[in-house]
Amino acid sequence: MRFLPRAVVAAALLAPAVAAAQVGPIVGDWYGTLQAPGAALPLVFHIKADGTATFDSPAQHALGLAATATVVDGKVSVTLQAIHAGFQGAASADGNSLTGVWTQGDLPLTMTRTAPAAAPAPKRPQTPKPPFPYRAEDVTYVNPASGLKLAGTLTLPRGSGPFPAVLLITGSGTQDRDGTVFDHKPFLLIADALTRRGVAVLRVDDRGAGGSEAGDIAKATSASFATDVAAGVAFLRGRQDIDPARIGLIGHSEGGMIAPLVAAQDPRIAFLVLMAAPGVDGVELLLSQNRAIAEASGAPPTAVEAMLKTKRAWFEAARDARNEDDGRVRLNAVLDRQGAPVGAPTRAQVLSLAAPWWHYTLNTRPADTLKQIKVPVLAIGGSKDLQVPAAANLAAIKTALAGDRDVTTRELPGLNHLLQTAGTGLPDEYGTIEETMAPVALSTIVDWTVAHATKK
Repeated sequence: MRFLPRAVVAAALLAPAVAAAQVGPIVGDWYGTLQAPGAALPLVFHIKADGTATFDSPAQHALGLAATATVVDGKVSVTLQAIHAGFQGAASADGNSLTGVWTQGDLPLTMTRTAPAAAPAPKRPQTPKPPFPYRAEDVTYVNPASGLKLAGTLTLPRGSGPFPAVLLITGSGTQDRDGTVFDHKPFLLIADALTRRGVAVLRVDDRGAGGSEAGDIAKATSASFATDVAAGVAFLRGRQDIDPARIGLIGHSEGGMIAPLVAAQDPRIAFLVLMAAPGVDGVELLLSQNRAIAEASGAPPTAVEAMLKTKRAWFEAARDARNEDDGRVRLNAVLDRQGAPVGAPTRAQVLSLAAPWWHYTLNTRPADTLKQIKVPVLAIGGSKDLQVPAAANLAAIKTALAGDRDVTTRELPGLNHLLQTAGTGLPDEYGTIEETMAPVALSTIVDWTVAHATKK
């Protein structure tokens, strides 16, 4: 999970740029705070006269994301391209505020032209601080499958090598190389800990973040991102200071599903670490996530079951579609049967399930890929993870890897989806917890990785 996780049903399809006269009343900078399931998130829109726009979520270091803006019949829409989300509402009579909803989650949102006072930086005591006892290089390389340039940081232990190495793979959403979320930098933390113990680490900006090119990100899926990872592995193998026989992958959440995809195609991958990774099929994963969050939020059992029945119909319709157009037809039919009002934000959200990323995710069968893996695997999850519930997913991973001789699965008590020590495990705690990663989770990952990376 990262910026408003895709596991919360996403928003409307992309809107085209429009003429300057149509967006004139809303041109400029807009500021607001979204009371999201993951905490209070400051948001900023920068709207230009040609209908193009950019979007910032400063707390998550998601800056300059491409968007479009429209004003049609008095209705204002700002639609992001990197993630299926945006704003729908109306401008006030004086033109100083926009009032409506953030379509990812159907959450109330008001934007104004007044920039808020800067909030004090949250405490993040685990974030590594220089000077560091190792080298760091900013690197770039091209993914030949997409033609996109990717940018990242390679940290190298002191000495000449060749060193064992790992490549870190983020979860869903557009994230920078540090995996920054609510000012936590979990990938910087992991990279620092591993490099201090002799393992080189490559962490990379996702498509559309930092120095990495976006391409047609609206059409990208986990399989697309797997080619980005494969390009990173090829980059590492081409360096004289990296041992090509000792390169492993560490993935979180969706990244823990992508890592086996790469390893199944590349038998030279040396080992895998799967953090809060899916093991069950896509529809069941999303239903279990919705159930866990609803129950932890105190929803009555009858309401939970009704919600799950409704969403199962959405998820199965999108999963079974032949293509994106067919998906919208099927989803509209389901919504008509369920009585969803035409033009309601909820309908736009549900229709976005027809998008390629969602269709791929809903059709995922992680076990089919895991059964092809024959390298050492560590899979961990937190007992309070409500997004990828650990018990069911770790059990599925263990069963799928039954033919693998070196597999370790661990459910860590009291940890959430970000592997933080949690109270409820609900996403609204993520930003309030000062701990970036529980020490037991970090040591489990680092000790196991070092033991397997240093084997000749």
